[in-house]
Amino acid sequence: MNSETPPGPRERFYRRERHSVPAARAFTHRALTDWNVRGRTDDILLCVSELTTNALLHGVPPGRGFLLRLLPYGDGGGLRIEVHDSGGGVPAVREPDEGGRGLLLVAALADKWGVDERDPGKTVWCEFLVQPPVPSASSSGASAGSASV
Repeated sequence: MNSETPPGPRERFYRRERHSVPAARAFTHRALTDWNVRGRTDDILLCVSELTTNALLHGVPPGRGFLLRLLPYGDGGGLRIEVHDSGGGVPAVREPDEGGRGLLLVAALADKWGVDERDPGKTVWCEFLVQPPVPSASSSGASAGSASV
């Protein structure tokens, strides 16, 4: 891969297991490092933690899992994070005194966020403008293969 090629998307499937959240965060950290993303990494990693935790707690039925996708966009100056699950419901930001603050944090830290319908389930996403990554030779589209989400 030459230095002019923007980094490609990366994705990984995770099962409905407690260790999936730190594994998703580590996967994201590796991608950001490979892509030489500078700035906002703490915010990005926190949002990955919140979105994947929400998927496990509210969006992944027993025996299923979720898909984490990391998508560079806009000439490498942006990053979209998507968490695909097969559960019902529409996530919403709650008032701080109502418990979970995950989407409140995502809304505060990300430049944009939203929810898209899919069949079955939904995709919860957020976007960040970051300093343009510098592609490296190790920027390959690692994937865990296909699986039921």
